[in-house]
Order: sequence, then C-alpha cells, then structure tokens
Amino acid sequence: MSGPLGDPDVVRAALVAVTWLHLGFQAVVSALVYPVLVATGREQPERWPTAHARHSRVIAPLVGFVYGALLVVGVVAALVVPGPAELVALAAAGGAVAVTATLAAPTHGRLGRPGPTGAVRPDPALLRLLMRADLARAVLALVAAVAAALAVLVA
Repeated sequence: MSGPLGDPDVVRAALVAVTWLHLGFQAVVSALVYPVLVATGREQPERWPTAHARHSRVIAPLVGFVYGALLVVGVVAALVVPGPAELVALAAAGGAVAVTATLAAPTHGRLGRPGPTGAVRPDPALLRLLMRADLARAVLALVAAVAAALAVLVA
C-alpha cells in the first residue's frame, strides 16, 4: 500500500485512536449505561420495556460507528503492520466484537421479548449474563488499547 494508509506510523496511530475510542465507549457503557439499565430492570420492572427499547435504539448507531471503525482500521493494520502487539490489539478488539455478537446482542434480544405472562420483564439471570458479557468486552477493549499503544512504543 502507498500513501498514508500504507505508512506504518499512520496506521499504528489510527489503531491507537480507534482502540482507545472503543475503550472509552466501552468504559461509559460499563460504568454508567448498563448499571442504570440493570437497576431499572431490577428496581422498576414496569419501566423496563421503555428503558430497554430506548437503550437499544440510542446505542445501536454508536456501536455501529465504533465497531465499523475498528473493522476498517483493523483490516488496514493487519495488512500494513502485522506485528505481535498489533495482532494482539486486533485479536482483543475482535474478541470484544464477538462477545457482542454472540452474547450481548442475543441477550438484549431475549430481554426485550415478552415472557410467559405476555409482559416484557427482565429476567435476573439474563441481566447477570449481560453484565458478565459486558465485563468481558471491557477487559478485551482494555487489552486492545494497551496493545495498540505498545505497538507504537516498540515500533
């Protein structure tokens, strides 16, 4: 590759930027968004359908933007700077996306469906699963961001 996308320093800087963007996004979700959402489900289950639907509607474009940026920069990084630290960053970021696709998103889907009574009420076991998936994503986002920063330092 030629041009700025082929410049290893530019690609590593982009990898740092996107992984730290992801970490910041994930930190806000883990520290603020999910605790409020889960507390609503536990303490005010009658408000759950509205709160969960609003959460899903508002966060989807942000997830799309952050994960889309990770994908684009990740593909370029894999082609231009496939060093050990970069590959750890890419694997960890990919792991966070995989946890979202295989655990968090399906759990959100289940939490938004009516139960046996016909009402949409949060299942405590599903809320716990969602929080565990979120913790895994936060750890993976942190690993990705640190590895990307290390890639710049050792280049």
